[in-house]
Parts: sequence; structure tokens; C-alpha cells
Amino acid sequence: MAPNDATTVDPKLLEILVCPLTKGPLDYDATAQELISKQAGLAYPIRDGIPIMLAEEARELGDDSA
Repeated sequence: MAPNDATTVDPKLLEILVCPLTKGPLDYDATAQELISKQAGLAYPIRDGIPIMLAEEARELGDDSA
């Protein structure tokens, strides 16, 4: 099993996904395997190549600059 199989997301899927709360754009963080919604301040996890687009599963982005 190639490492990229489970750790990459289909680029076409990334083009159509939006934040379920704000309907805004998402940034793909390949290193952390997350989709970032800057508007909502949430990071949605990607597990086995599948984005988990549930607010309950999302991690709140911390503001470390405060």
C-alpha cells in the first residue's frame, strides 16, 4: 500500500468542498491532513483520505498570536 493512497484527497473534491457552517472556502493542509476554514476558525480532519465535514469533529483553531 502506497503512503499517498490514504493521505491524499482527490483534487476535484477539494475544489467543490466548502465549510458547512459558513459556506466559505477551505484551505488544504496536507501535513496536518485537515481542511481549514479561516472564516469559522475550524479545522476539519481528513481520515483515510476522506474529509470529515462535521462541526462536532472539527478542531478549533487557536489564536497563538494573542
